[in-house]
Parts: sequence; C-alpha cells; structure tokens
Amino acid sequence: MFKALTIAGSDSGGGAGIQADLKSFSANGVYGMSVIAAVTAQNTLGVQGYVDIPLEYIDMQIDSIFADIVPDAVKTGMLSNPDTVALVARKLHEYKVENLVVDPVMIAKGGANLLSREAVHNLIEMLFPQAKVITPNVPEAEFLTGKKIVTSADMHETCLLLTDMGAHAVLLKGGHMGTAESNDLLFDGTDFHTFTTKRIDTKNTHGTGCSLASAIAANLAKKMSVFDAVSEAKAYIQGAIEHADELDIGSGHGPIHHFYKFYT
Repeated sequence: MFKALTIAGSDSGGGAGIQADLKSFSANGVYGMSVIAAVTAQNTLGVQGYVDIPLEYIDMQIDSIFADIVPDAVKTGMLSNPDTVALVARKLHEYKVENLVVDPVMIAKGGANLLSREAVHNLIEMLFPQAKVITPNVPEAEFLTGKKIVTSADMHETCLLLTDMGAHAVLLKGGHMGTAESNDLLFDGTDFHTFTTKRIDTKNTHGTGCSLASAIAANLAKKMSVFDAVSEAKAYIQGAIEHADELDIGSGHGPIHHFYKFYT
C-alpha cells in the first residue's frame, strides 16, 4: 500500500482542503494521512473565517507521521502564514521528501484570501526548490511572477519563470483563461506538454485544484513519472467534474464527485 500525506487547511464543508485531499488519495488507490495547518469555517457559499494551528502542533503532527507511517509522497495546500511555510519547508527537508507536490493555494473559490503576502516569499524561497511539481492556476501564477497571462505563449514563458524560482516541474492550470476548452500546460523541466479537456458547464467545481494536486501526489507515490502522474490525475479530475452535478451539495459552488468511479 502506497501512502500520501497532505499538509493543508481543513474545509468544514468537505469539498476542498484536507477533506478533498484525503478523498482524492483514496479514490486513486493510496492510503492518505493529514497534517492540519489551519482550520477554516466554510461551505459552498464561501469562507467565513479561519484560524492557524499553532506551530508546535504542526511540528508534532509531522513528526508523528514520519516516525511511524513514512509517506511515499507529500502534497501541501493552504499554508497561510510565513512561519507555517518555513516550518513545513524545514521539516520536509529534514525528512528528505522526494515526491513533493506544492499547490500554492492563495484564493478560495469564493474569493477569500488564504495566503498572506509575507508567506509568498517563503513559499518561493523554501518550498519551491523542494517541489517535484507545483500546480498554480493562472491568477496564482500571475501573482507569483508578476506577469500577465493572456496567450499560450504567456503560459510557456510563465512556466519557465516558475522553474527559475526553483521548482523542478510546473503544471500551469489554464481553467481561468475563459477559452472553449481547458488547457493545462506541464513543463517537466525539459519538455512542454499540453493537456486539453472539454470545459464542463457546472458551478460545482469546489476543491478542483486541491484534488488535482492530491491525485498527482497519489500517482507519484505509486512511482509514476511526472508526465504520467499528471496525465492520470487530469483524467480522474475530468471525470469528477463531469459527475459533480450528481451530488448536488449546497447552494453555492458545490464539490466535485471524488468517487464517481465507485458510486453515482
């Protein structure tokens, strides 16, 4: 049994964050574990508030996992303040984590800020160099690089800028581009690969980014290459979005259907 760890924020609504990560791990055939770095009060309508977990308890959670159930891959999500980012980066370096997926969560689906500006510096300087893959969407990539992304050429240039920041590979998610199809661009450090999927007309996309990054981590835990891990994760997420309306959860941006392969 391969194992994956998520270090992120808890979503009380169950659609994103730790809860989505664990669902995504399970649906992709790995044993999931969690380190909760923040607790949010949220639902399909938005984030009503959040509180950071004290650093000593984040530290303790990480040590507990690595002392007994060493993960084959780690995914990070919401790390809302610079001290949390620094601690997580130090611990992952200490435990020599090789398969690290960093999802630079900055803004919730409903628009709430989930990452302070001060934390961005530590994210770039301390976590990106350890990451096998980072998975920013277009607004996050624009914030990280200061470059406006409008065209496919912009996406290619941005991937190069992000690898210059230290990441070994970048999956730049193009869902915010507003095109008829959704185009994600992977730069694996050597080559570019475009993943084109049909855009689904649904408001139920809460947790898509978390779940995609977690699916990639699950596949890396299973010893896949970066390209195969991303390709398989993209196919899984596409199905989860296509079946999202079957759940009909909440009155806002509902969750995707993590277990569409197992029940409808």
